[in-house]
Amino acid sequence: MKKILLILLLASTSFSLNAQGNKKTAYPGGKYAIYRVTLKDKNGTTFSLQQPEKFLSAKALERRKRQNMPLDSTDLPLSQKYINKINKLGVSVIGKSKWNNTLLVKISDTAILPQISQLPFVRQMVRVFETPDSVIPEKPDMIKTDSMAALYKRVNQYGKGLSQIKMLNGIKLHDAGFKGDGMLIAIIDGGFMNVDKIDYFKNVKIIGTRDFVYPYTDDVYRLGDHGTMVLSDMGANMDSLFVGTAPHASYLLLRSEDGRTEALVEEDYWAQAVEYADSIGVDIINSSLGYTKFDDQETNHAYREQDGKTAINSRTASMIASKGMILVNSAGNEGLKTWKRINFPADARDIIAVAALSSDSVNARFSSVGPSFDGRVKPDVAAQGNMSTVIDGTGVITTANGTSFAAPITCGMVACLWQALPQKTSYEIMNLIRQAGHHAAYPDNIYGYGIPDFWKAYQEGLKK
Repeated sequence: MKKILLILLLASTSFSLNAQGNKKTAYPGGKYAIYRVTLKDKNGTTFSLQQPEKFLSAKALERRKRQNMPLDSTDLPLSQKYINKINKLGVSVIGKSKWNNTLLVKISDTAILPQISQLPFVRQMVRVFETPDSVIPEKPDMIKTDSMAALYKRVNQYGKGLSQIKMLNGIKLHDAGFKGDGMLIAIIDGGFMNVDKIDYFKNVKIIGTRDFVYPYTDDVYRLGDHGTMVLSDMGANMDSLFVGTAPHASYLLLRSEDGRTEALVEEDYWAQAVEYADSIGVDIINSSLGYTKFDDQETNHAYREQDGKTAINSRTASMIASKGMILVNSAGNEGLKTWKRINFPADARDIIAVAALSSDSVNARFSSVGPSFDGRVKPDVAAQGNMSTVIDGTGVITTANGTSFAAPITCGMVACLWQALPQKTSYEIMNLIRQAGHHAAYPDNIYGYGIPDFWKAYQEGLKK
């Protein structure tokens, strides 16, 4: 599983069970391809920057106003006139990105392609997905009784999660009353298996869910448990058993990852999820996803593309801070593989890309390294990602490895810090975090700026 940044779980994970216990089936929806259509402009849009309340929520507008971040043309919805003209050709527009001015078009007959590409408002067309002959279907695991729960030693408030928050010196922020209250975190992932049924999640504030993977489903709780584990590292709130780094925050669960295939279109789905999070009024986004190689090898990324603006998800990620949000993204698990470097969109500008460490603060060998192709320090910071405590899709408190978990552990603390310093901008919060890293004076391409001390970041933030 290359794109979901998870390298090792216990033998009972859903991924191995699916691979071993299910026969392949036809991909849903029949045979078709999806093309990314880039438009030249937004002429004909019925929306105006003078009336942003028609396409952004009050919470999103308040976030912009508080940070003095003006709206621009990327915020405007796409031209419906253009969309209607494409639909009239007999194809289906199944997705769109206003930040990138792109559409996702489902095409069953490629003979129509010249007619679309020759439209005067179309700049470019790229095939980003083609249905495979067959796939291994995703289905939820059965929930187990956590037989070990009664044996956990109740010696501290955080239970199995103690080392994760302790490494970031986050307990002091919690003790000062900053546990993520009032902060809204979007998690973009591949599925949140059984979160609605596992008792350990009963105290987590989930405000909504949405699927961006075509064909869409209304139930993100039935697909993959990677997001389940990611959520647990922030939102778990079971005293003395497992408390995450932002137990009082609210969460929006978004699916952009198709576990059945590896295709470029997933970067488009990811971009759509980001824009939706923005429109809702999210403060922070956690993404434990990354891309380099695909089923269609012709679409594989090259290192020279890691400039924070070439790949559509990296370009989107580089815009997030200017909208008043913060993206925390896993760096990647390629350290022991031929690629070795960070994945996309960890190369983006103005984000927090997180490397993985063991509990003794030594870098995990699998953790991806930088720099970006244009020479920027990457990753940005580091946190525990080796033997991280998680709650899996069967409802068991266990451990897992991957930068996938270093990211949410960090993300939860970002929420607590921003709660404590609400007048700071997204850029200011990220700068405080980097400068609080133990390698801040000499950042490198393994640790980045190092392990951030969030209490130190808070203290420094009070001075400015």
